[in-house]
Amino acid sequence: MHYGSIENISKSFGIRILFNNISFYIEEGDKIALVARNGSGKSTLLKIIAGLDTADSGTVWIHKDVKVIMLQQETPFDEEKSIWDNVLRLDNPLVKAVKEYEMFLEAETDDIDHLTELMGRLDEFNAWNFENDLQQILGKLNLHHLNEPVKNLSGGQRKRVALAQSLIEAQIHEGKCLLILDEPTNHLDVSMIEWLEDFLSAQKITLLLVTHDRYFLDAVCNEIIEIDEGKVFEYRGDYDYFLEQKSLRQEMQASELQKDKNIFRKELEWMRKQPKARTTKSKSRQDAFAVVEERVSQKKEELEVSLQVKMTRLGGKVLEMKKVNKAYGDKVLIKGFDYTFKRGERIGIVGKNGAGKSTFLKIALQQELPDSGKINHGETVVFGNFNQEGLQYKEDKRAIEYVKDFAEFFPLADGSKISASQFMEKFGFSAEQQYTPLSKLSGGEKRRLHLLSVLFLNPNFLILDEPTNDLDLQTLRTLEEFLLDFPGCILIVSHDRYFMDRLVDHLFAFEGDGMIRDFPGNYTQYREKQKNNTLTGSFIKQNEEPEIKQTKPQSTNSNNSQKLSFKEKFEFESLEKEIPALQKEKQEVEAKMAAGKLGFDELQKAAARIGELIELIDTKEMRWLELSEKV
Repeated sequence: MHYGSIENISKSFGIRILFNNISFYIEEGDKIALVARNGSGKSTLLKIIAGLDTADSGTVWIHKDVKVIMLQQETPFDEEKSIWDNVLRLDNPLVKAVKEYEMFLEAETDDIDHLTELMGRLDEFNAWNFENDLQQILGKLNLHHLNEPVKNLSGGQRKRVALAQSLIEAQIHEGKCLLILDEPTNHLDVSMIEWLEDFLSAQKITLLLVTHDRYFLDAVCNEIIEIDEGKVFEYRGDYDYFLEQKSLRQEMQASELQKDKNIFRKELEWMRKQPKARTTKSKSRQDAFAVVEERVSQKKEELEVSLQVKMTRLGGKVLEMKKVNKAYGDKVLIKGFDYTFKRGERIGIVGKNGAGKSTFLKIALQQELPDSGKINHGETVVFGNFNQEGLQYKEDKRAIEYVKDFAEFFPLADGSKISASQFMEKFGFSAEQQYTPLSKLSGGEKRRLHLLSVLFLNPNFLILDEPTNDLDLQTLRTLEEFLLDFPGCILIVSHDRYFMDRLVDHLFAFEGDGMIRDFPGNYTQYREKQKNNTLTGSFIKQNEEPEIKQTKPQSTNSNNSQKLSFKEKFEFESLEKEIPALQKEKQEVEAKMAAGKLGFDELQKAAARIGELIELIDTKEMRWLELSEKV
C-alpha cells in the first residue's frame, strides 16, 4: 500500500533555503531514517509531512486511511491534566474503557461490582491486548504516578510521556498509521533505548524518524534518506552502507567539480580575450560559460575533519577522588569511591537515569561538595565541561562573536593556528551560519556551538555530559575524530552506545546503592557480560565502608528553598512521610510471607503487593531526589 508522496516541496526562512524541490515516497512497512546536518530542516520537514507546518511550494499527499502520528522535540501538553489524561487523550470508546479500568486499579478500591462491569466492557471491546501493550509501554518508560499533573514533571519525564502518547496511539490504529519520531531516544536511559529498539522492530508499523543513535538506526530502519545542500539522496541499507555510498557520491562530485574548474579556467580566459562585439557562435559559448560558472559556485568541497590539537601540558597529577561519599536522604549515590585518574585515560560512565552520574561529574569538578571525602585537582589540569544546561548567553550576539569572546585562534600541534571562523567550519558552521544571531539557531546548532566553544578553550581534561543529544550524525563523526586524536583525559556520560564503543577504554558502571564498578571494556562488552551474568571488574570502594553523612534538606524558610513552588514543597514534605511508611509496609508484608502461615491465594497477593511497593518506593525516591536537588 502506498502511504504517502512528498513531491517537489521547498522551504525557506528568509534568505536561508532549507530544501528545494525535494521528493520521496513512503510505502507501507518502510522504516526510514532522515539524516541531515543540524539546521538543514529535518524537524521542519517532519512537521510539514505531519500537517503541522506548510511548505513554500510542492505537495504532500497521505493516503486517506492512514493516520499520521508525530512525536515532536517539544510536545504541547494540557499542563493542568494528569499523565493519564495526556497519554490517553483520544476520544475513543476502547481508550475510555481502558483508562477507567486503569484508574480504578490505581485507586485500589474494593468495589467488586464496578470492577466486574469494567472487565465486561474490556471483554466487549476485546481490549485486553491493548491494555497489556499500554502497561508494557508505561512500565518500560518508567511512568508510574499517572495521576500526577504534567506541569510537575521534569524535562526527561515529559519526553517519556510524549513518547508513550505516540506509541499508544500507534497501537490503537493497529499499524494503519505513519509514525513520525523526532529524536525519540533523547532523555531515555540505555535499557529504555534497547526496549524501544525491540518494540519498533517487532511492530508492523510504517516509520519515519530522526535519530543520532547509530545502533538504534541500524536496528530499526531499513532505509536512509539524506538531505544534503537542499537535495534528497536515498539509500536502502544500514548506516555503514550509507557512509560507503555517500563517500562514493562525494568522490564523483569532487571529480566533476575538478573537471568543471578546469573548464571554467579555460572559458574564463577566453571570455577575457573576447572583443565587445560577439558573433552568434561566441554568444552560445558565453551562455555555456554561465552554466559552468553557476555549477562551480554552487558546489562545495568537503573540509577535512582532522585537527591535530596542541593541548595544554598535563602534569603527572591529574585528578584524585579519595573516599568520596554522596547521598540524598536514604538515596545513596556514591559510596566510598576512591580513584586516581591517569594521563590519557578515556572513561565512560553508564547507569540508569537518577543513579548519580551527573552528580558524580559535578563533584569531580568541585561544583558540588561530597558528604565526605576529598577531591584534588592537578595544578596543570584545564577542564573542559560540556554539560546538559546547554548554551548560556546574556546578549543575543552573532555565533562567530560568541566564539571569539573565548579566543581569536585555536593552536594546532604543528605550531600553526586556525581562526575561530575556520574552527567553526570544521564543525559544520558555514560562513552564513557563523553570522546568524544566537536566538535564531536551531536546538542542534546551539548544542554544536556550545560544544565547539568548550573545545576551543583547548582543555586537557574533557568532561562530557550527554554530548551527543541533538547533534546530527555528521557532527558526531567530526566530534569522534576530534576526540580520537585528543591526547588528554576524557570522562563521558552518554546513552549513545556507538559513541561510547568508539571512544572509551573502560567504564564506571553505576549499579545502584552507591556501588560503582570499574569495568575493563566498552559498553557493548559490558552489556553482553551483564546479560550473561558474567560481569568482571572491581567495585571502586573501600574495604571498610565509611559512615555516610546524610544530607538533610534545608528548612523551607531558607533562601535556596524558594526555588520550589508551594505544591512542590508540600509534595516534598509528603514524600518524606510516604517513603518510610511504604518501606515499613514492605517489611511487614515480607515478615508475613516469611512466617509461612499464608495460604496460596494470600501468598500470591502478598508477592504482588511486594512488587507494587518496590516500584512505588523507587519512583517516590526518584521524585524526592529531583525535588531535593532543587532544594
